Amino acid sequence: MVDKLPTDDELRRMAAGEALGAVEPGMKLGLGTGRTAEHFVRLLGVKVRQGFDVVGVPTSERTATLAKAEGIRLATLDEEPALDLTIDGADEIDPALRLIKGGGGALLREKIVAAASSRMIVIVDAAKFVPVLGAFPLPIEVVPFGLAATRRAIEAVAAELDLRGAIAPRAADGRAFVTDGGHYILDASFGRIPDPERLAARLSGIPGVVEHGLFIGLASAAIIAHPNRIEWLKQSRT
Repeated sequence: MVDKLPTDDELRRMAAGEALGAVEPGMKLGLGTGRTAEHFVRLLGVKVRQGFDVVGVPTSERTATLAKAEGIRLATLDEEPALDLTIDGADEIDPALRLIKGGGGALLREKIVAAASSRMIVIVDAAKFVPVLGAFPLPIEVVPFGLAATRRAIEAVAAELDLRGAIAPRAADGRAFVTDGGHYILDASFGRIPDPERLAARLSGIPGVVEHGLFIGLASAAIIAHPNRIEWLKQSRT
């Protein structure tokens, strides 16, 4: 009889459970957004109700609501501007620990929290681990004012870098998707991004672009849940 393979959701929970071992009492934690991060918040809540004391800084209103329900003590970055560790998921991760994030629409707050942390551990199932970023559409957060002009500037950058694929506004329930910060998101379906650093720099220079979903140089480690094992991927020392 062949053992049943774990589902994607079970793999996400496995990665979240492994990350819990990196959390120490008294830590100030960035709490990520998304399905895998939600598993981590729920598992952390179990420990908190057993007397484990930490402070969490959520990366979205959705995460804040869940963390409160789990009894996790929360703070803002204004109250705790320097964090010990952020645990968050990713939509894609490559061998160099470069990420695409923002599928849930929280990329701006996620990046601010990650940058305020001494370490960031990314938790993913194996399907998110890719040799080259870009199969998952890259979220680009933009201000509503001048949307057409901003989109045109992004398309010009993409053409210059020989990146193909549609750049489309994200919608929800038939309307424009609005982030927690009141912005819109353009999803860029490039297929592959051979030079994420160059694209990140060019996008950051476009007026109207608030933030993009390329997280480069922020993750210090990743926990990748495979059907038969847990893999730790860490920053190479140079």
